[in-house]
Amino acid sequence: MKSPDADVLARCPWAGIDDPLYARYHDEEWGVPHADDQRLFEKLLLEGFQAGLSWITILRKRESFRRAFHDFDPARIARYTERDIARLMADEGIVRNRLKVLAAIDNAKAYLVLRKRQSLASFLWHHAGGKPAINAYAKVGEVPASTDVSVRLSKALKKEGFRFVGPTTLYAFMQSTGMVNDHLTGCPRHKACAKLQRAFVPPTA
Repeated sequence: MKSPDADVLARCPWAGIDDPLYARYHDEEWGVPHADDQRLFEKLLLEGFQAGLSWITILRKRESFRRAFHDFDPARIARYTERDIARLMADEGIVRNRLKVLAAIDNAKAYLVLRKRQSLASFLWHHAGGKPAINAYAKVGEVPASTDVSVRLSKALKKEGFRFVGPTTLYAFMQSTGMVNDHLTGCPRHKACAKLQRAFVPPTA
């Protein structure tokens, strides 16, 4: 029987072996497909805040982000005023970037408009190809930073009024939410996520 240490050593290198938070994110969340609007909206905003930074920085601040942004409630964020912006800019627990804060508010407003027509999940999955893509990369260097699909999804979101949703940001979002499986083939999570992705039925409305 393979020892637990073997799985740790085979884990995708970016997750490391000595940071429990990053390891748990890799082992339990990254690459798992879902269609939960609230979770997708949260991840979309967090990926926007991550632009130019490392994901572990955002991951360590995620609970602070949730508190500061009222659990990423789009309706509440869309009503934020200058007082809220000032509050956020003074919050050391999050990334204090005014452009990103303003983008988060605009994205909440865009989400509410989109939601009148269809769910965010159905919109994202449709423009991401309609089903998860199961890749087979053996080395980190083989994994792209963006793809034609992430470019298309980026353009679609920008057309809806979303900001900080460039192709590279969107591809990281797709990896995280299981729209693509970019666990390396030697990583135990590749097979596990592939099984989940093959059984996943993307929403259509």
